[in-house]
Amino acid sequence: MNTYRSDFLNVLATRGFIHQISEPEALDALARSSTITGYIGFDCTAPSLHVGSLLPIMMLYWMQQTGHRPIALMGGGTTRVGDPSGKDESRRLLSDDDINQNLKEIRAIFSRFLRLGDTPGDRSGQKSANNAVMANNADWLNELNYIDFLRDVGRHFSINRMLTFDSVKLRLERQQELSFLEFNYMILQAYDFVELYRRYGCVLQMGGSDQWGNIVSGIDLGRRLHNAQFFALTAPLITTSSGAKMGKTASGAVWLNADQVSPYEYWQYWRNTDDADVVRFLKLFTVLPLDEIERLAALKGAEVNEAKKILATEATALVHGRTAADEAAATARTTFEEGGLGATLPTIEVPRAELKQGISVLNAFVRAGLASSNGEVRRAIANNAIIINDKRVTSDKMAISEAHLTPEGVVKLSLGRKRHVLLKPV
Repeated sequence: MNTYRSDFLNVLATRGFIHQISEPEALDALARSSTITGYIGFDCTAPSLHVGSLLPIMMLYWMQQTGHRPIALMGGGTTRVGDPSGKDESRRLLSDDDINQNLKEIRAIFSRFLRLGDTPGDRSGQKSANNAVMANNADWLNELNYIDFLRDVGRHFSINRMLTFDSVKLRLERQQELSFLEFNYMILQAYDFVELYRRYGCVLQMGGSDQWGNIVSGIDLGRRLHNAQFFALTAPLITTSSGAKMGKTASGAVWLNADQVSPYEYWQYWRNTDDADVVRFLKLFTVLPLDEIERLAALKGAEVNEAKKILATEATALVHGRTAADEAAATARTTFEEGGLGATLPTIEVPRAELKQGISVLNAFVRAGLASSNGEVRRAIANNAIIINDKRVTSDKMAISEAHLTPEGVVKLSLGRKRHVLLKPV
């Protein structure tokens, strides 16, 4: 039962973001009496964040909306090491150039969720100063002197205790190699917490439940170095009702950048949510008022599809903007409900000369990203899942030619009823 009195923890609890808090009563009291500065870290392992990153982003969003100051910490330094939490093998090491390019790409997503400002060193705790901060731990980690760091920080860590944390223990129990480089990750993360306290007065670190051990190490380090009280708040690791990991599909991760996953494809990802997950995802991944979500929760049978469309549109609006979300919804409506071709369906271009000669149906579906191999297309044909211009394909020997062009000058490729790509000759 939710007994929190601060707006911050009350909102997080009622929307389903809280898994564990280190000292809930003390944090709740602090959130009522002053402005809290809290952070979540994001490593720069790819040029885009993905749907799995949305949960922590939304936690930062609600932190700011309830009057507190969020820090989005870019892991320009820790990405050079790699977080072993929840992984069976070492992360591929990236060059500094790759890390910096990735960091540049993913910064943009935060401006859609947070009111950003530059308030370095501001520890005033005033409500007028809760602009979000974007920091980069490369600013301090890349400048560390190894011997000094071991003497001043490393001496506070017990190897015996570190071996009990899940990020280390699970890797060892599975007899998977854990490099000394990765073993240092929790020390660096703990140091980040202390450094953000020094620079911004940050006293709260949030993250997924698999980060609990790392965050607690930071709490302990803050007490030892500064006699300061830090807090940990973790969110549940989100899986779908079928047990699948959030943000993963058969074709890969659901990226937040439009050039990797189009707004229409992103909208479709949310539209395909299982019935059992709709209400939970509305609370976590949209900013709809709870009373509106309760109204949608009462829908039954086929009416649940309306709630899914609202989920898809609201979630897409947060990431890609309201115009792109409305266009994606209109495209889906045209495609599925009115039998036409939506203007914003994903499109691949092929040379017109190639289309004149004929393109194998196997080749076309692989090039369109609807399948990963010819064998996968053949299996889909056997299952009646390959469709061209709304007609099922029965032979893997079929070739697509100019004769298949619709009046709009494209060929509509469909995998089942929900995934569509337009093939356009140029």
